[in-house]
Amino acid sequence: MIFLVAALLLMGVVLGAVAHIPLPVTLVAAAFIGCWLLAFAAREFHARGGRR
Repeated sequence: MIFLVAALLLMGVVLGAVAHIPLPVTLVAAAFIGCWLLAFAAREFHARGGRR
């Protein structure tokens, strides 16, 4: 539960920061985060042995 609260707090801080930085910087950061999430998902998928 505390993880969820911390995640929501962090999301609020990040969204507040996004409102004050230029759009290209926001898009680059979003692309980086998206690639990181895809890499994490692929690593977890392969670590669990793929489809069972």
